[in-house]
Amino acid sequence: MSRIGKMPVVIPAGVEVKIHADYVEAKGPKGADVVDFLPLVKVKQVENTIIVSRDSDDRDARATHGLTRALINNLITGVSTGFSRDLEVVGTGYTVLAQQGGLLLNIGFSHPVFIGPVDGIAYEVQKGNTSFSVSGYNKYMVGQISAKIRSVRPPEPFKGKGIRYKNEYVRRKAGKTVGK
Repeated sequence: MSRIGKMPVVIPAGVEVKIHADYVEAKGPKGADVVDFLPLVKVKQVENTIIVSRDSDDRDARATHGLTRALINNLITGVSTGFSRDLEVVGTGYTVLAQQGGLLLNIGFSHPVFIGPVDGIAYEVQKGNTSFSVSGYNKYMVGQISAKIRSVRPPEPFKGKGIRYKNEYVRRKAGKTVGK
């Protein structure tokens, strides 16, 4: 039995869950979302918890069991409290501005880079214009947008300049040494 799959998913107050034949639908204060699941697992609601179980013990059913439970848990957590990733820009003159529902990044290029708005994703710039957060109800989308923003100018190993996640360790390299 999967250790992750056999744990029940607790439904917090203010979240409505509907279980259909092949998908789970949830609505909460942060938004509404849907998660599909395979017919290898059974999903049922008992009072304010969701139980994921499987009938057979074959390889695909075991693999799907824990995955389905984790996806449903992320769905419930997302619509109730949401997910967030904190990023920061490091470099002289590098700034971030909130503009038209998106982000305007001044990160050392000859032009500013605009990251447009995405449905279900909110950007928040903290004071100092060097740190910001990406938040939303879908964990996958928050991570995907954060990675896309970071890929515009990833941190370089010599001076550490670029866009990085908060508390990300950037391995630094020594520069060139002067010859004799």
